[in-house]
Amino acid sequence: MIVRWISAGALLLSSASVWAISPYIQGDAVPGGTVQAAAAAVEARLKTGGFKVIGKYFPPDLAGYGVVIATDHAMLEEVGSVGGHAVMGAAIRVGVKANGNIAYTNPDYWYRAYFRKSFDKKEEAVKALQARLQATLGAGKDVGGDESASSLTNYRYMVGMERLDSSKNKLTEYGSFTDAVKAVRDNLAKGAGKTTKVYEVVLPNQKLAVFGVAMNDGAHSDGEWIKKIDMQESIAGLPYEIYVVDNQVSAPHGRFRIALAFPDVGMGQFMRISSLPNAIMATMGAVAGVEKNASEESWK
Repeated sequence: MIVRWISAGALLLSSASVWAISPYIQGDAVPGGTVQAAAAAVEARLKTGGFKVIGKYFPPDLAGYGVVIATDHAMLEEVGSVGGHAVMGAAIRVGVKANGNIAYTNPDYWYRAYFRKSFDKKEEAVKALQARLQATLGAGKDVGGDESASSLTNYRYMVGMERLDSSKNKLTEYGSFTDAVKAVRDNLAKGAGKTTKVYEVVLPNQKLAVFGVAMNDGAHSDGEWIKKIDMQESIAGLPYEIYVVDNQVSAPHGRFRIALAFPDVGMGQFMRISSLPNAIMATMGAVAGVEKNASEESWK
């Protein structure tokens, strides 16, 4: 009987692990030497694979790490058809290191979180994208932690914390989609909130847009807070986003977005950046054209 229980327990654990999904997939190494050279090699691979490269990001206070951002026409159509917060899934991110190691965002993980209840209808397209990425960049081991498939559908870090559709995401609204996009573009161009634009994707027919935002404000700069939680190896979690749906400008709450990107970070690590969620909203508020005061916010 004891042997039977042990066998049943082992089977249960094995079954559970099948449903654990990681945020990143390790790709085949590229020629390195410098992070810029590695990024250029990744860019060439992506273009050969039919992807459109729309940005590169090298956090100035995180030497040797960078991100290449791309889009895929077929997946943009799926994102547009889901609409709303799903626009955050418009970008594919590839983390690169100076030594040539790379890891890219796992479509199965991120689109479960962004498509939510629509994922089942889009799963075939997600699998097709994943196959193309694996053929283009390599199909190594899953990295960056994991979450269950069921938890990603309506993800939040802990009970009571924000989800993808939190009302706290809203920053401001404008008279039209065009006005909202222009405001974000203009504010990024002038460095509002000590930011710079990394990429943008605009789907005008669906009135959807998303911008990748580099945060450069001292202790809350991307390189600094990533180092505080020791997540440099998951650099593909950057950059942060601000997005437009119709005439409304929003940004994902930090307690959702950071936890989703770095699921293997513990509460103790998150407490090192307890002020970051509010600081992010203040920064994104400046990009959106409103001012908000950053204040201490606990991960409790």
